[in-house]
Amino acid sequence: MQADAGAMGGSRSEEFLHPIAIGEDTFVRSAGGYAANVEAYRTPVAEPVDATGEPAAVIHDSPETPTIATLVALSNERYPRADRPWAAGDTLKNVVLRLTHLDGAKELVIVGVPGDREVDMKRAEVAFAPAAVEAATDEDFAAAKGLVKGYIGPWSPSGPVLGEASSTGIRYLLDPRVGDGTAWITGANEPEKHVYHLVAGRDFVGDGRVDIAEVRAGDPAPDGSGPVELARGMEIGHVFQLGRKYAEALGLQVLDENGKLVTVTMGSYGIGVTRILAVIAENAHDEKGLIWPREVAPFDVHVVAAGRDELAYTVAESFVSELDGLGFDTLYDDRAKVSPGVKFGDAELIGVPLVVVVGRGAADGIVEFWNRATGERSEIALHEVVDHLRAPR
Repeated sequence: MQADAGAMGGSRSEEFLHPIAIGEDTFVRSAGGYAANVEAYRTPVAEPVDATGEPAAVIHDSPETPTIATLVALSNERYPRADRPWAAGDTLKNVVLRLTHLDGAKELVIVGVPGDREVDMKRAEVAFAPAAVEAATDEDFAAAKGLVKGYIGPWSPSGPVLGEASSTGIRYLLDPRVGDGTAWITGANEPEKHVYHLVAGRDFVGDGRVDIAEVRAGDPAPDGSGPVELARGMEIGHVFQLGRKYAEALGLQVLDENGKLVTVTMGSYGIGVTRILAVIAENAHDEKGLIWPREVAPFDVHVVAAGRDELAYTVAESFVSELDGLGFDTLYDDRAKVSPGVKFGDAELIGVPLVVVVGRGAADGIVEFWNRATGERSEIALHEVVDHLRAPR
């Protein structure tokens, strides 16, 4: 699936996630086949809408509205509209972030986001990389001239307030949903005042767009394949298309088929072996312990010597030597002072797929053959065990 390429550099990367509830990553997918991790998801830019019928921007008093919820409640109480109630999605909140660039320079940037969305800082880190991203502090607000905390907006009757060409000179970026012609309630840059019917493209513009708002189930897939759902997954592999970025820096060249020096194209291919084991363990277990698939099990067979009869231990040890000689990887439990019940519990916990119990029947050449996955147990002759181990399952 699509993933952010920033960690390794390069122009593109593909991440391989196994869908699993305990996964450390959230990803999105659509029924039409789109898949990407949340950081790589890109919201389609809203199509322009006709705003000719939208009233002129007007400033209203909005006391005691520290949150989007209180602003919406006051708006519906004092400034209702005829077609429908105001909602959080009608508000435009302007999020102030502090960027720290690689040279140490700091910059405030403001992002206009619909009020019904929260900023996802992981997506912000990707969007502004390689700069580090933090929420602006009180000190940042104190140093910035022209920002009224809690009532920040891009417009005032005297001209633009946000943007590189505005009175503050602070770079102003817009969420992709803030399309031309969309109308908003947002801060009026005066204490306890908001502006209504502020239209993007008519009353204010941004210096560009940035997609850092949270992704929700039902959002459209960028490729048009339908709405997305959110799921959890565990990263088990990652491929980076590095191009020639590092090769050029290193002067890494080889001779091509014509004998000419060319700069190599690089890629990075990583497989998370331990992560794959974690996925297998999560998918192959029961309430008693692990149930390893035979193909990846740490041992081919688990031999348990059970009981107090010394003969059982003698037979089991001889049998383990035989298995070793035949090339089987064998786990042998020869703990003399541990009860059979504890040994069986440990065998279930460890999860080797096939278990051979050498106990009371050892004198007669009989052992118990135990399939850990199915729980099936049967008594068979000791000399038949190797054939059972080799049998396909």
